[in-house]
Amino acid sequence: MARSLKKGPYVDEKLLKKIGGKKAQGSELIKTWARRSQIAPEMVGFKFGVYNGKTHIEVLVNEDMVGHRLGEFSPTKKFIRHGGKMQKEMEAKAKEQEIASAQAAKAAADAAGAAKSAAAKK
Repeated sequence: MARSLKKGPYVDEKLLKKIGGKKAQGSELIKTWARRSQIAPEMVGFKFGVYNGKTHIEVLVNEDMVGHRLGEFSPTKKFIRHGGKMQKEMEAKAKEQEIASAQAAKAAADAAGAAKSAAAKK
């Protein structure tokens, strides 16, 4: 549900104090835990370290982000991959093919190098 227009956007007070006297492009990383805070136009150009529950993820704010929340740009869950036994078999086959093609390319390069050296000796 959206926030009331009467109240206005929620921007964390501490966050506004941190960016108060700084210049946008020359600033260092500003660490914050306020994921629910909306991005205000005054924040454009600053780098924020938004906490995702484990680490601070660097977010450089640009004009397109105004009105969104800081937490939208710092995902809290890491997608590993889908699949099980079948997926592992497909990955193993792909890796074997990659190794075979690399070995074939190396053999072709070695053969071409041998042919050049034999031609140079004649």
